[in-house]
Parts: sequence; C-alpha cells; structure tokens
Amino acid sequence: MSATRYRRFLKLCEEWPRDETKKGRDLGTFLRQRVASAFREGENTQISDPEKCDQMYESLARINGNIYRQRFPRVRDTSFTGVTVEECKVLLTGSLQQMDEEKKGLWKTLMARFSKSPDDVPEKPSEK
Repeated sequence: MSATRYRRFLKLCEEWPRDETKKGRDLGTFLRQRVASAFREGENTQISDPEKCDQMYESLARINGNIYRQRFPRVRDTSFTGVTVEECKVLLTGSLQQMDEEKKGLWKTLMARFSKSPDDVPEKPSEK
C-alpha cells in the first residue's frame, strides 16, 4: 500500500509547477524535497500514519488542481492594495532587490556629489 502512496506523491510532484524565479522559495521544490525525505526508501518506505499521509496528499492534490479557485472565483485579480497579479510577480521574483541596489547606487552618487566633507566647508569667523 505504501508503494501506491509513493507513486501518487511522485505523480503529484511531476504535475506541480516549478517557478524558477523563486530560488529557494518555490513551493514545488519544497514539496519535492519533503517527498524525498518522507519516502527515503522509495516504495518500501513504512508509513507510520497512513491516514495522515492520505489526507496530506488529498489536500495537496486539491491545491494543485485549483479546486478552490474554481469553487470560489474572484471578481477581480487584484488585492486590497490594488496591485495586479503581474505586479505581484515582479515584486516577488527578486527584481525588487536589484532595484534597491540600483537605487543605492544612485543614492551614493548623489550623496557623493552634494555632500561636503568637514575639510571643504570654510569656518565661520567667530563673532566677538
């Protein structure tokens, strides 16, 4: 019976999409790692709680099959902030970090251009 569970999880892992833009944060990659660690011996793995294993599989299969998206359709594809799906994807891909680095570069350039070191500032004559 564990061989059947193992094959079902393998099939789920094959169907689950991988997002290459989310290095280290991809749910598909995490799922594959968890299945590999849970079924270390492959089809010969002894499962301590088969009911819980089946329940996890069914939950993941419903998520992968977009059951809840079909059951509860959204009126608009935006959040309460008004950000669209495409804008969210751009923010989550890590390109935001690159934009921050570019801004830091511009900020450093501006600071270097407009800041004056204490040696450059002439001293005010003291009023007596």
